[in-house]
Amino acid sequence: MEKPPAHYRQLADDLRTGIVNGLYPPGTVLPRIADLAEEYGISKQTAREAIAVLEAEGLVEVVRRRGTVVRSLPQRRRLSRVRQVLRDERGYYFDPAAQPWVALCRPTIAWAPPPRDLCAVLDLAPDAEVLVRDRLMGSPDDRRPTQLATSYLPAAVARGTRLAQADTGPGGIYDVLERELGYGPLAWHETITSRMPTPEESAALHVPKGTPLLRIIRITTGPDGSVVEVNDTRMRADEFEIGYPITRHPTAQWAGDRPADPTV
Repeated sequence: MEKPPAHYRQLADDLRTGIVNGLYPPGTVLPRIADLAEEYGISKQTAREAIAVLEAEGLVEVVRRRGTVVRSLPQRRRLSRVRQVLRDERGYYFDPAAQPWVALCRPTIAWAPPPRDLCAVLDLAPDAEVLVRDRLMGSPDDRRPTQLATSYLPAAVARGTRLAQADTGPGGIYDVLERELGYGPLAWHETITSRMPTPEESAALHVPKGTPLLRIIRITTGPDGSVVEVNDTRMRADEFEIGYPITRHPTAQWAGDRPADPTV
């Protein structure tokens, strides 16, 4: 015999259904904890646990002096990874949708160890010092932060060069690497993953509680295959999705394009 759901889960399920079905539209304040507890015959703590479930799912946020407010989810925007690097007057870029974005403040520069999960990619020891370049990106129109982009460059590549300056000039760090430091032609490889944000990332990108980040790790290599930069780009997963075209391999040609089989 199936066990009935815990009281807090039943309440969370009912409230979730109301949110999804429009009973509680975005901006609506849910019933008070005391009222929910009385209606369902449960304790206030159990009602709070139900609200915590919805908060962790990103459906609501608890606002001081207002109560539990149904979140207004942003319109999802697609970033199309065309599997090409493009260029304009500002330098290389990797996503046509993000091309208009600009740095919203001056990049921060520091020398520090890289994140542990990137040490192996950089082929460096965990205590090795790298140049860390942090940029907060967004639209020049509304100045709303949309992306955190952090570059990690080995000290052997960056120390004593313009890479350590906040303003690296037209073309950015990739032009410095290729044209000044002799690492051209550069090549790139990307991995897309996700994780929960740090408190600092949540503050910078205004990430609601319970919302993960999309994370694009782009590895930059020189002609000999050595890693000269790793870029870690983070954006809100409730606002962005990654798309890319799928093309036919020669083995998957459409029948109308294939020559007739002479044995048939």
